[in-house]
Amino acid sequence: MFQLMTGIACGHRFCTECWREYLTSKIMDQGMCQIIACAAHGCDILVDDQTVMSLITDPKVKLKYQHLITNSFVECNRLLRWCPQPECNYVIAVQYVDSQPVTCHCRHTFCFACGENWHDPVKCTLLRKWQKKCDDDSETSNWIAANTKECPKCNATIEKDGGCNHMVCKNQNCKSDFCWVCLGPWEPHGSSWYNCNRYDEREAKSARDAQEKSRAALQRYLFYCNRYLNHMQSLKFEHKLYASVKDKMEEMQQQNMSWIEVQFLKIAVDVLCQCRQTLMYTYVFAYYLKRNNQSAIFEHNQRDLESATETLSEYLERDITQENLLDIKQKVQDKYRYCESRCKALLEHVHEGYEKDWWEYID
Repeated sequence: MFQLMTGIACGHRFCTECWREYLTSKIMDQGMCQIIACAAHGCDILVDDQTVMSLITDPKVKLKYQHLITNSFVECNRLLRWCPQPECNYVIAVQYVDSQPVTCHCRHTFCFACGENWHDPVKCTLLRKWQKKCDDDSETSNWIAANTKECPKCNATIEKDGGCNHMVCKNQNCKSDFCWVCLGPWEPHGSSWYNCNRYDEREAKSARDAQEKSRAALQRYLFYCNRYLNHMQSLKFEHKLYASVKDKMEEMQQQNMSWIEVQFLKIAVDVLCQCRQTLMYTYVFAYYLKRNNQSAIFEHNQRDLESATETLSEYLERDITQENLLDIKQKVQDKYRYCESRCKALLEHVHEGYEKDWWEYID
């Protein structure tokens, strides 16, 4: 029986069906594309793309090969990066490699340099260091990620079901107002002197032996990690706000408000999520930051932004009725504009510190 033979530049020839099975195995089982060598034992000549595409007849194998070729091209080009969003097949191209935010066609924004969600104000190197630290189970306690805490007054179990950190105990005999993050009274959180965002270094300085120092280091890590994860959790809750805000916007349009007039709610949620994400990464930055005059200014900006963000979150979680609509609208607009300005001020201060070498880091 006559068999069609195929060969490549090296002169080794095999039947076409054998080539097809060999190439299919290399592509489908081993995920190889541009480094498929000749089927002859010991031959290092590579099979070119045109030959592969002419020999393969199965559409699935062809598609897999094309994907592998494309992926190899992207991975080898420093100016290209796949969008990290699951199920997204878009590639982002830039003119120069830098730690910069890029937004994919799917609307996902990420850092081009490292592929993580955009993490301003912390740099990629510190973020990687933080993520490695968080992955160490020996330093992470189960309670950090827990969704419940006890009321600091009556010890009733409280479950967090929204992004706002202003908690009110549901125990009818208690009704205590407190902060989910620090468990302190809520009332002073809007005051300029209250430091919910600042770790008290005096506890660490009082450590007298290795065991106490180790405990103080762990407490310091948990302090920042708790606040980092809390903003991450709140951000997830606040992403869900878009659905409820959409319903509110539709109701308001039925009450003779125009489409443009109700856009303030969507803008407010956009700003809220942006502030939450920024605050989340400020705690990574703060964990590694050494104390100096500029770090004190940073903490003040952080505290101010955090307080304004919590207030905006509270406004957006309120029920909007015909009676309170105008009042809520004005408060929401004023607060999201203030949040925008404070977020901008915080980031500009950190970037100025990068340019002028203000920041020193803890090893």
